[in-house]
Amino acid sequence: MFTGIIQAIGTVSSIKDQGGDVRLRIHTGKLDLSDVALGDSIAVNGVCLTAVELPGDGFVADVSGETLSLTSLGQLKSGSPVNLEKALTLATRLGGHLVSGHVDGLGTVISREEDARSVCFVIEAPAELAKYIVHKGSITVDGTSLTVNGVDGARFDLNIVPHTLQETIMDSYRPGSRVNLEVDLIARYLERLLLGDKAAQSGSQGLSREMLEKAGFIAD
Repeated sequence: MFTGIIQAIGTVSSIKDQGGDVRLRIHTGKLDLSDVALGDSIAVNGVCLTAVELPGDGFVADVSGETLSLTSLGQLKSGSPVNLEKALTLATRLGGHLVSGHVDGLGTVISREEDARSVCFVIEAPAELAKYIVHKGSITVDGTSLTVNGVDGARFDLNIVPHTLQETIMDSYRPGSRVNLEVDLIARYLERLLLGDKAAQSGSQGLSREMLEKAGFIAD
């Protein structure tokens, strides 16, 4: 688990094709690795990876073919900057929100506009994720915990302050950039909970209007 508060910007040192998957070496910059052991989890652009080597200036992780196909990690090149966060502990401040490091889908940056010292982004999520994104709710973009400023269909707005631009890779985003999205865990668990006994049925497709009406969430 993570908090979505980025601790350092790292750099991809090398990517080695292993025949269907890759071995990724990350130079971690200012990230303190003194408390990291082999097998520990580190989020790279919001993707939970396992440290299999600790060469001293960073870590090495294996990335499966499935992860490469479902996240933006398959687009990384040597020299690419990446957001880094170590797994949280019971003593960690929860400054963002609970983040699993399991990407739900790829979003696309639609626009970027300056607003005083901040930058406003519009990002389009995959259609199937739109129901989990709400005004003033939380969303994780490339591992960064952010507040949704507005929602229009599958598109949502973000207002990014200078500190976040400086401490994450968001300042590099341009229209067309692809970003890893993870929706709020609570929304996913709530959806499953509201299915009730139907959750145990094979082929259950999720919530329907009829189910929400029975639960009292929609008035007649």
